[in-house]
Amino acid sequence: MPLRNRWIPGRAEETEPRPTERIRLAQWVWAVVLLVVEVLTLRPMGLSGRGLAVALLLAVNFGVFALRLVPRRFLPERLLLLLMVVGVVAAAALMAVAESGTASLFAFFLAAFIGYRLEAGQATVLAVALSLLSGVALASQAEPGQQGLLFTAGLSTGALVLAGMSGRSRNQAVEAAISAAESAERAARAEARTLVLTERGRVARDVHDVLAHSLAGINMQLELADALIEVGETEKARQATARAQSLVRESLKQAQWTVRALREEALPLLESLTALLESSGHHEGLTVTGTVRELPTRVTHDLLRIAQEALTNATRHAPGGRVRVAVAYDEGTTTLTIVNEPGTMPASATGTGSGMGLIGIRERVALMNGTVTTGLVPSGPRRGSWKVEVVIPV
Repeated sequence: MPLRNRWIPGRAEETEPRPTERIRLAQWVWAVVLLVVEVLTLRPMGLSGRGLAVALLLAVNFGVFALRLVPRRFLPERLLLLLMVVGVVAAAALMAVAESGTASLFAFFLAAFIGYRLEAGQATVLAVALSLLSGVALASQAEPGQQGLLFTAGLSTGALVLAGMSGRSRNQAVEAAISAAESAERAARAEARTLVLTERGRVARDVHDVLAHSLAGINMQLELADALIEVGETEKARQATARAQSLVRESLKQAQWTVRALREEALPLLESLTALLESSGHHEGLTVTGTVRELPTRVTHDLLRIAQEALTNATRHAPGGRVRVAVAYDEGTTTLTIVNEPGTMPASATGTGSGMGLIGIRERVALMNGTVTTGLVPSGPRRGSWKVEVVIPV
């Protein structure tokens, strides 16, 4: 899957403010506005007597209100509950002491804060206590005949606990959505990294296959030319050198083929196998059984690389031996078989190889959920030949 078609969240998205940050900014604004309003409206306000009591209670109320700005992780639950109790008493006391102004605002904001930060049971108990104390405080300041009305008004202060609970639920939903989005982003980044590593491994296998297939044949011809020069067979040495040059040209074609295979959407399997056989010097042809069908691009590419590696091994370990390649299209599977007979010429001095070829074949087959069998043919007319058989479920 091309990485350019994948959406990976980047820094542009990360600059967008999170909803919780906007909520925190709104809380700061409300705190400043509330403090200014209370300072301007509460009376009496002074440094002695009742004015001092109003000022102190205002400070306590605002201190409790400012707890909204403190992150939850910095306030233990028991300490928060204790401070909320202090706030309930201070809010009711402020309404009882102040002669004028908006003293009841703290009670309403505190009820909403209680619902937002405390569990439902604790919030309900404190909201009821706040309502009763607020009712008593307002009734104590009422004119004769108005106590019942103001007591009822005071009871309404605790109702805002429901708004706080609703805000808490919304905030939890937002946090859950943000957490899910961050998890999805991490998963997308991990998937992208996996795709990069997989692609890197595929390119490494392709480079190995091209180099091994090309250089093995060139090295064998050059070693043959060197041996022929030592025994004075100059003409045969020239022929070996010419074959090495021909292999170089074929290697360039193979490199171009590899680049094209990495870029193109599809390659014809049978035509490419035939060309691969001819470029390797094997002209026995290709045997095809079953109904030919088009295979996925990735499967076609890997089958061609497996065939290339098997042909390279045949050239390296059994030079001169006949090689037969067969493709069988069965129901639900496609089988690629490469059989090379024992060599008729001495193997190259570098014929041991790196061992990476068979590892690459197994890796490719594993990625296709197939099976691979390698080894000597134990019996039959091709006994002693080396066989590589790959079965892919497609």
